[in-house]
Amino acid sequence: MSKIGIMGGTFDPIHYGHLVTAGEARWQFELSQVVFVPNRHPPHKEPREVSDPEHRYLMTFLATVTNAHFTVSRIEIDRPGPSYAIDTIRELRRTRDGDDLYYITGADALQQILHGEWRETEQLLGLCRFIAASRPGYPVDSSVWSSANHRLGERLRNVQTMEIPAMAISSTDIRARVRDGRPVKYLLPEAVEEYIAKHRLYSGMPAETHPRGA
Repeated sequence: MSKIGIMGGTFDPIHYGHLVTAGEARWQFELSQVVFVPNRHPPHKEPREVSDPEHRYLMTFLATVTNAHFTVSRIEIDRPGPSYAIDTIRELRRTRDGDDLYYITGADALQQILHGEWRETEQLLGLCRFIAASRPGYPVDSSVWSSANHRLGERLRNVQTMEIPAMAISSTDIRARVRDGRPVKYLLPEAVEEYIAKHRLYSGMPAETHPRGA
């Protein structure tokens, strides 16, 4: 049986905070692999609010290709409709029967999960383990754990946390920096920075709707 990390997200764009989180989770929890899963349509956003799925997939590929322990999956990119974690984990359960799955997310998303804001929360917590990375400004409120304990009970044993200072880097800030002409070097891999410039992402200029490659 292998221990596989699943890192879902919009990745608009992917940055070093994502990569450091994945690497730390792999080390702390002895994962054999981390699979990055860019979503097609984040349920909490309108499709027009995010970059084209193919752009986000290719940026994620460029950011992870040099790490032998990282791979990128098209499971959500190729699936129509909103990208719900429960659908992805169920599909991975069918294709990776016997593997121990660890879903890697942020502390802010964990609080949504504990509040029951994700689809089929209890079933999701029963299908995989969760690793929640904390970042400055997003502490996990102990009262949320307490209230969740009444609803989820034993399922909470599948949730663990870890601290990642690099999570202070955000995709929102990077998009704003590109739009304002401010530097983004050292916030994300150089290959991703070059991709953003090549395809004019986030700058307010028209970008290619369907990228032909990196």
